[in-house]
Amino acid sequence: MSTSNQTYKELAIPYFKEVFDMIDEVLIKRKIPYYLVGVNAMALKLLEKGGKPGRGTKDIDFALMVASMDEYEQIVELLVDQGFTRVKSPWTIYHSQFNVVVDLLPFGQIEENDTLSFHERYSDLHVLGFREVLESATEISIEYKIAKIPPLPGMIILKLVAWSDRPEERDNDLSDIFRIIETYYDHEWDHIVAVHYDLLDQVDEAHGDLKIAARVLGRQAQVYLRKSTELSKRIFDLLRNNLLDAESSQIAREWAKLKDIEVVEALLILQAFEKGLKELEAG
Repeated sequence: MSTSNQTYKELAIPYFKEVFDMIDEVLIKRKIPYYLVGVNAMALKLLEKGGKPGRGTKDIDFALMVASMDEYEQIVELLVDQGFTRVKSPWTIYHSQFNVVVDLLPFGQIEENDTLSFHERYSDLHVLGFREVLESATEISIEYKIAKIPPLPGMIILKLVAWSDRPEERDNDLSDIFRIIETYYDHEWDHIVAVHYDLLDQVDEAHGDLKIAARVLGRQAQVYLRKSTELSKRIFDLLRNNLLDAESSQIAREWAKLKDIEVVEALLILQAFEKGLKELEAG
């Protein structure tokens, strides 16, 4: 568990503390395992390593491990009693006092016990990969609270799934993934030198740091794909479609625009991630 002394002020998300405390209290009382996911989880992880949080958002995403639709509905009702209101999306609630939107993303046994009703009601919800990634969640302390978050390689997998489900609505996912890659090299330098030293001959290449980081992240993300044939197929199909050529790659074109580099160079970074996923895990 991390013992970092991060503060809500450093996180720079308006009313995060107030909302987090309310949800934490309800879920702890009900003994519901939950995880902070999305850009807020990424911000906490980057802060832990001394990085900047990145883009701000007033949306907070939680993944809830629940057994049934009834259990999930009871949780939502308890949060409604705390001042939240339901909105159109069945997994979203809103707090008008803080102007904060919260997604409560159910996964776990609910997918098995209520298969038909779950998939009918949550047809637009991307939960593929949650179970696999969150099994290795890490704990980060923030002002005496504990937040469970996915590891950075797992965040990339979850964001690729989310983006592939609704690319027209999830444009921030690609920039978040690139943010992880471009900060990973410096933040995890000691680990790269100790475990992935075979890649260091790429340091002097153009954007070598990004290629090394992407490949290491790919190596570390292998573990999630091994757990699920469906998840593995989704990720490799997505990568294959985006690696056919530079100009047709939506991911490479978006990364090139973000970093102001050639699309071909962005494609090489994406290729490095795929290569890491495919090769024997180095550590």
